[in-house]
Amino acid sequence: MRYEISGTVMQTVSIDLVPGETVFSQTASMAWMSDSIRMDTHTGGGLMAGLKRVFSGGGLFITEFTADRPGHVAFAPRFPGQIVPVQLAAGESLVCRKETFLCAEKSVTLDIFFQQRLGAGFFAGEGFILQKVTGPGTVFLDLSGEVVEKELAPGERLLVHAGHIGMQDPSVSIDIQMLRGFRNILFGGEGLFLATLTGPGRVWLQSMPIMNLAEEVARYMPQGSGEGGGGRVLQAGAGAAVVGGILGSLLGDS
Repeated sequence: MRYEISGTVMQTVSIDLVPGETVFSQTASMAWMSDSIRMDTHTGGGLMAGLKRVFSGGGLFITEFTADRPGHVAFAPRFPGQIVPVQLAAGESLVCRKETFLCAEKSVTLDIFFQQRLGAGFFAGEGFILQKVTGPGTVFLDLSGEVVEKELAPGERLLVHAGHIGMQDPSVSIDIQMLRGFRNILFGGEGLFLATLTGPGRVWLQSMPIMNLAEEVARYMPQGSGEGGGGRVLQAGAGAAVVGGILGSLLGDS
């Protein structure tokens, strides 16, 4: 398998396959493919495997792309950002947010990961159930905006605003920390808690959380002045449709 990542802020990854090679993705990720590529959509290990992906923010089904003859298949994320390829050794894992997984070799396992701390599940911005990818094989992960990779030493802590965590090694623990200072809480705009990442391990941070993008889009939607009640309802409906579509993608609806 060979691949090429193209683009800047709206990237695609094109994967060249030889006969018999297979890659898989969650549904609605494929952009284009050769006519020599065969698609097969299924639950990826039975109904329970599909339900576990649903609980972690993914879809019930996955789609496999297998080359009958030499060809290529390309995948594209739904939002501006970077595609990060990671070569995983046998048994090596990464913990990902629900919108991060794009595609992978068939040998890679996509599973769920449970937050172990109650506070992190409630207040760290990611919920209790995340996704986990395990090698061997290459996985392509989609992070929003620009990507910064950091290596945390044992015991080293990093405070992160919810949503900026893209993925991390399983050895990195997540907890929460309350902001200090009355004015920071009321006027700082960062909320009441920050996520606390503790090493050792790698963490990939993303500069543009999807929720931030949704909030900015909502700010610029028409408010409906002088149009009458019907005009305001239509404009509000259009705004809700746009924001709802963004949030639906964030939550894994396809």
